[in-house]
Amino acid sequence: MVTEGEQNCCVGLGANPDRDGFVTLDACIMDEFSNCGSVAFLERIKHPISVARRVMEKTPHVMLVGIGAQQFAVAEGFPLEEQKLSPEAEKSYKDWLIKSEYKPPVINIEKKQGGHGPFAPAKLDNGEWNHDTIGMVAMDTNGNLSGSCTTSGAGFKMRGRLGDSPIIGAGLFVDNEVGACTATGQGEDVIRVAGSHSVVELMRQGLSPEMACKKVIERIIRIKGPKAKDIQVGFLAINKKGQVGAYSIHKGFEYAIRTNAGEQLVKAKFVMGE
Repeated sequence: MVTEGEQNCCVGLGANPDRDGFVTLDACIMDEFSNCGSVAFLERIKHPISVARRVMEKTPHVMLVGIGAQQFAVAEGFPLEEQKLSPEAEKSYKDWLIKSEYKPPVINIEKKQGGHGPFAPAKLDNGEWNHDTIGMVAMDTNGNLSGSCTTSGAGFKMRGRLGDSPIIGAGLFVDNEVGACTATGQGEDVIRVAGSHSVVELMRQGLSPEMACKKVIERIIRIKGPKAKDIQVGFLAINKKGQVGAYSIHKGFEYAIRTNAGEQLVKAKFVMGE
């Protein structure tokens, strides 16, 4: 919720808009009982993850989208906010409008330094990648697992586009007997392999979180072939033992671990690059 409320280009109402200039938000949440809630294509609501939780707790449904999700949010007491792009997002959008090119990710990644291409996280000057999703997986003191995911989606996307983040089994999956996983990066390719669910199923077969994430990353690379060099996908997972692991296609995917012993920022291993 803190990140959703910040003015930045990646998450929340200040984020990069779609190609028509509208910011649309997606989020999902899942608990240890396989209860889950999701909102997608949500406009003018500051905290989509909180609305997703209300969907989980107060409706018989899993996902609400668009105007229906907004109507539900307002009925639950969430105020309608005015869209106000962050300075970074506003500049990125104005720069994009000069040519309004809607091309495969490699084209826009080469053109942009920072910000987002239409589908993929953009490659930065330092060779690392900029992500557009906040995903969290957690274990409580009783050993129960849960997770959440929130995003503004890919910048300058086609209006109506959804990625993996609000989709249970793609952007997030929790199985309290096994583990939990969340994803970031090019959502289309996470959806293709039911990414987070696939990671959890590999942990069920005995793989560590890190190796399970690596296997699914390698599967995406096989599917994409030479085009894999132009996209970024990363997975973060935790198993029932409390072990944590992550893997990405390219360098630059970092994740934070918080325990009773403190916090640390970890650079994930990656398959392609240095």
